[in-house]
Amino acid sequence: MPDLSAAPTKPIRVAAIGTGNVGRHALRQLIEDPGYELTGVWVSSAAKAGKDAGELAGLDVSTGITATDQLDDILAGKPDCAVYTAMADNRLPDALEDYRRLLAAGINVVGSAAVFLQYPWQVLPAELVDPIENAAKTGGASIFVNGIDPGFANDLLPLALAGTCQSVEQIRCMEIVDYATYDSATVMFDVMGFGKSTDELPMLLQPGVLSLAWGSVVRQLAAGLGIELDEVTETHTRVPAPEDFEIAAGPIPKGSTAAMRFEVRGMVNGHPAVVLEHVTRLRQDLCPEWPQPAQEGGSYRVEVTGEPSYALDLCLSSRKGDHNHAGLVATAARVVNAIPAVVAAAPGITTTLDLPLVTGKGLYAAP
Repeated sequence: MPDLSAAPTKPIRVAAIGTGNVGRHALRQLIEDPGYELTGVWVSSAAKAGKDAGELAGLDVSTGITATDQLDDILAGKPDCAVYTAMADNRLPDALEDYRRLLAAGINVVGSAAVFLQYPWQVLPAELVDPIENAAKTGGASIFVNGIDPGFANDLLPLALAGTCQSVEQIRCMEIVDYATYDSATVMFDVMGFGKSTDELPMLLQPGVLSLAWGSVVRQLAAGLGIELDEVTETHTRVPAPEDFEIAAGPIPKGSTAAMRFEVRGMVNGHPAVVLEHVTRLRQDLCPEWPQPAQEGGSYRVEVTGEPSYALDLCLSSRKGDHNHAGLVATAARVVNAIPAVVAAAPGITTTLDLPLVTGKGLYAAP
């Protein structure tokens, strides 16, 4: 018989860093889940500083935890784990320094960015990886960066399928999504280059950036398969808007980028052994000859060619929003739900290959 007199497990003390598109969903879960005790919230703007965490999460509750724009305040709270969802794409040195400080202070970290930390080896130069690993060793802390893509749609799911094959010739992971409702001007215009001239290269398409951002995907898949890649290559194509139109993030002028397709390929003996492909549109009628999603708006696809072969379509939805909303919630939940395993993990950079299966224990909610 179980010992019913045993003391209940203490909540894990957590801090939330970032309250944007992903962060507000993570913060909501941290507040509502009794398995966590919120110690602090960091925000990037003075306008949010001083607001209650409940308000920032869109909840009608007062937590007594007010937001700060100083990382020192988060460190002073001495949480067991920090949930890092702050924008990193356009402030990479700052984000990596934040991680270094948190880990050196003995604070475990789960995060949604920077995406290459999903599996940084042979992707990042040593001068960027070593400070993170050294800080983790110094502080005895672990860090896990994940989400949906890069994340479970192209590490957990394809490797689970590959584990049921007798042989594997190729793993291809695809995101086929309409981004029209993705409401982040920074990501859409500055990072991805939508609404900009096809003659200028945005941050995402600068030489080597695709392989930096999604190289972690192909490298981790290769590691899971136990193969060495000869090289990682990338290719992209863009299609202009046939007319002026609007998306959630702003205007798309005629002739500016309105659809984009790219691949990052892990090559073995001239063969693409592992491939990450994105097919991104701002309207459903654009590029009808490109791969189409399994549901309106968008889906993720995993294709394993081997014996046997698989084609898996992952369709996200939500009662509270569209497919893009569901993707943001899934990204937040993937890292929040990993907190107990990451806190228990050995110090260092932790990947999906290292963590035990996160099953959703304690998340059942009766309809």
